[in-house]
Amino acid sequence: MSDARTSRQLACTCARLRRTARQATRFYDVALRPVGLRLTQFSILANLERSEGLTVTRLSGLLGLERTTLTRNLKLLDTAGWVEIGKGQDNRSRKVALTPRGRAKLAEARPLWRSVEEDFRRAIGPQTAEQLIELLDGAFRDTPRA
Repeated sequence: MSDARTSRQLACTCARLRRTARQATRFYDVALRPVGLRLTQFSILANLERSEGLTVTRLSGLLGLERTTLTRNLKLLDTAGWVEIGKGQDNRSRKVALTPRGRAKLAEARPLWRSVEEDFRRAIGPQTAEQLIELLDGAFRDTPRA
């Protein structure tokens, strides 16, 4: 049996997905570096902009991030003055909102994100990009939560 065939048979879908995600993330991170943001931070700010504030639990669900990972990221954004973390409806929940400084940072980063998004789509081809989005959204939706 050829090495390529053995590799395909034994390949872990998750490992390949993570490898590709790391490569794509680095691509976006490099593009956002001039404004001092990483892709994860940009995503948090963009999701907060679309709402009037979200609980940490709701935001972690939207982003597919563990709450502890999100909390670490939010602390950095809070320290930078880009988000505000306050009390939620009860003592157990916390609500996160974008600050005016966060809106300004997002506005500064958005043209860089648009450019790298276009570059990525061009690199893999527009049709592949659309198919990839559909496949990834479906996989996210259909994968059982741990």
